[in-house]
Amino acid sequence: MTMTVSANSASGGNLQDFLRRNRSIVIGTALLVLLLIVGGLAVTGFLSVRNLRSILLLAAFLGLASIGQTLVSLLGGLDLSIPFLIGGANILLPKLLNLGLPPAVAMLIILVLGFLVGCINGWLSFRLQGQALIVSLGVGFAAVGAAEIFTSIGSSFGGTSFAPVPKWLTNIAAFNGKTFGIPIPPVVVIWAAITVFIVWAMRSTWFGRGIYALGGSRTAASRLGISEFRTWVLVHGMSGAMSALTGILLLGFSGGGFVGVGDPYLFSTVAAVVIGGTSLLGGSGGYGSTVLGALVLTVLTSLLVGLGLGFAGQQAVIGFLIVPMVAVYARMPHIRNQI
Repeated sequence: MTMTVSANSASGGNLQDFLRRNRSIVIGTALLVLLLIVGGLAVTGFLSVRNLRSILLLAAFLGLASIGQTLVSLLGGLDLSIPFLIGGANILLPKLLNLGLPPAVAMLIILVLGFLVGCINGWLSFRLQGQALIVSLGVGFAAVGAAEIFTSIGSSFGGTSFAPVPKWLTNIAAFNGKTFGIPIPPVVVIWAAITVFIVWAMRSTWFGRGIYALGGSRTAASRLGISEFRTWVLVHGMSGAMSALTGILLLGFSGGGFVGVGDPYLFSTVAAVVIGGTSLLGGSGGYGSTVLGALVLTVLTSLLVGLGLGFAGQQAVIGFLIVPMVAVYARMPHIRNQI
């Protein structure tokens, strides 16, 4: 009898410990399920296969753009260059295609440029720690401005560029794209694969654990031999590369380059990180939580559109969602102790 009570007590304790350690995931999952139920009851066709595919597609773009924001947030920073690098990549790729470069080569160049710009952003923001937020914004402005100047050479259309988009790129990012004959846009599968890799890397590699260590305590990380400068620069480089990748994939989705395509991602990436429960002070959370945040944000937006709310109304509702979510997460011991 005593052993049974002890076993039940241990089981209850383990469940409580799990819920306490993964509170953000539990809250995010519950909120996602609630939104799906409300959407299914309030909007005709909300849970249809077509609409769910659309939600996953849009969430994939937001999720990919939020990778860098999550990693930078885990270090205790924010990367405001993300939307500008997305827009720059989106107009730069058609320009390179028009110059006769093979699509694979053009994409590789853009990814490398995104990584290098991210590294420059990381280097400058590290050197100017007190102004890191403004530095990332300035680097973003400079990068997208350079892309606009380059793409405007020989063209009368500033901020836009057009070229025949490779059919395989369109299939990857389009709503009607298929994966091995299955009607799932390949970009969703790509996002899922990258998610699995990042979650594994953050938990199982020295680099991933080093990011958490630096976000939690720079002094302790330094004593463990973790290079703050190298980690800061590489994380920002990864953010730049993922922003460039998002811009490339959005070209396959839209079919034409537009410099403002990244504008919605300026604060939506931050919102996805916050709703997912990753601390902007660094050291707690993770990309798995951001995936939930991206899904919640996309489902909520789809629901609001279905209810007939305009852009201003959508912003107001999302803002009202973020405030209580931050209040709830701020009460967690590991975040409250940082504050």
